[in-house]
Amino acid sequence: MPEKANEVQTEKEYLEQERSSEIKHEYYRGEIFALPGVSRKHNLIVANLIGELRAQLKNTPCRIYASDMRLKIEKTGLFTYPDVMVVCGEERFSDDRQDTLLNPEVIVEVLSDSTEGYDRGRKFEQYRKLVSLREYVLVSQNSEKIERFLKNESGYWVLTESDDENPRLRLESIPCELRHSEVYEKTG
Repeated sequence: MPEKANEVQTEKEYLEQERSSEIKHEYYRGEIFALPGVSRKHNLIVANLIGELRAQLKNTPCRIYASDMRLKIEKTGLFTYPDVMVVCGEERFSDDRQDTLLNPEVIVEVLSDSTEGYDRGRKFEQYRKLVSLREYVLVSQNSEKIERFLKNESGYWVLTESDDENPRLRLESIPCELRHSEVYEKTG
């Protein structure tokens, strides 16, 4: 979990503060948490992911959002900022400002040393409450490894991994393939 910043009483107060803040915060159950800054490598991986997804989804109805788009998990009340989100159907937002998405189909998080445990654990637990979510992708910064959790027809999350010996990973819910050569380009 990111570092606790201070307490806020309501979602409305959080959104008012967040929309004028220069730094991003998560909100959960009346508390706000400052999000840590990211490294050069993290930024490059996110940029590469967005570039790859955009190229492969160009002639589809899918839209790609970077980490400036806030996500609200309605069932739990968590507001957070995933590194990348993809929506292929009709987008749903929390209000007319359209700065808080409610229904991503794919979420991608680039793992950092400070957030890896949270991204794999409590945050993924929160994400699983999203009815729309079909795939959750974790991209390592420390090695060329991508993990994809796919929600199957029975509602179980199934893990598939890529690594040096298998450097490609197909996303099933959207017509995309992530290749290490592209995701990790110029990050060394």
